[in-house]
Amino acid sequence: MNVFHIIGPVMIGPSSSHTGGTVRIGRMARALIDGNPVKATLLLHGSFAETYKGHGTDKALVAGMMGMKPDDVGIRTALDKAKEIGFEVEIITGEIPGAHPNTVAITLTDDLGKTIKIQGSSIGGGNIIITKINSLNVKITGQHASVIVVHNDISGTISAVTAVTARHNINIANLIVEREKRGGEALMIFEVDGKLSENLKDEINAIDNVINTILIDPV
Repeated sequence: MNVFHIIGPVMIGPSSSHTGGTVRIGRMARALIDGNPVKATLLLHGSFAETYKGHGTDKALVAGMMGMKPDDVGIRTALDKAKEIGFEVEIITGEIPGAHPNTVAITLTDDLGKTIKIQGSSIGGGNIIITKINSLNVKITGQHASVIVVHNDISGTISAVTAVTARHNINIANLIVEREKRGGEALMIFEVDGKLSENLKDEINAIDNVINTILIDPV
């Protein structure tokens, strides 16, 4: 346990779960696109659906997708700012089977035409877990730098990627590999200690069967 778990994050209130954590979920969605956000659909589940207006959950998610941090005073006017820049946001409520009570499913599109879908939960004290990226199950906390590698499920790809991380002296804290089907598209996710360099991305992308690499700083 660290001080973050004991006293929570520095943030704009009123709630670490409904506001602080949701900014971080929004920032994670932003990190997964290439351009600027132009359209988002937010499906709010459980207590998010019931109390989002009073707790500012909608504002916090939108603020995060625009790049704001949990302590940014601009969170309070994030919805107005989104309208000013032409960022279209649709908010709906509904059930997500088996999800944590504080869960949102985000579909986010950028100005380059890329669309990403993520599902994330705010689990208390500003802590989050991203549980889905597109249709694949994942587990990303956002407390570490992350390397996300989209690749074809071909023998030798994982070892080739980890060889690159070893050359960069990267210590892997967590590693998850998910695939839709054998031989199909797969996702490799590393949560790592330390900082990441763009050279790492270029070297991984040069590996056969790697489709794309995304580097994410802690959110």
